[in-house]
Amino acid sequence: MNITSDLDVTGIAFTRNAWVDTAPARVYELISDVSAIGRWSPTASGVAYDDGEGPWPGAWFSGTNRREGREWTTRSQVERADPGTAFSFVVGGTDEGIVRWCWDLRPRGRGSLVQQSWRLLRFDPVLGRNRAELEALRDFMAGSAETTLAALAQWIAEHGGSAR
Repeated sequence: MNITSDLDVTGIAFTRNAWVDTAPARVYELISDVSAIGRWSPTASGVAYDDGEGPWPGAWFSGTNRREGREWTTRSQVERADPGTAFSFVVGGTDEGIVRWCWDLRPRGRGSLVQQSWRLLRFDPVLGRNRAELEALRDFMAGSAETTLAALAQWIAEHGGSAR
């Protein structure tokens, strides 16, 4: 199969939403603690900030990912860290990254509307060699995000939005 280096990745993105029963500030605490993502994500585990780093722009972290029987480690850099409002990071770093993950938080009733977005920033054959493979990746990641949001909402419901 040919690899197309100038593949247009426009539209290789998604956004999913969920309502959770806690305030945006608490949701932010949970999602910006990247070490907790394995609690909810079906594809990520072993995530941790580099020594001395934390949830602030420029901070780096690593994590293990799984898909279709394969496992690999990624390096990501925090792009935005606005407590109670938004948290985003770029896989591969903000300068040369390939994927952006964003969490946007809004008050909704007694809880929060949590919006999780994923966008392919540029072509990289490690993610797929053609448009069909990249669209399949997007669909897989959208399913993973739906599972993550449902698990986050369930965890918050079971723990009352309180600290661990």
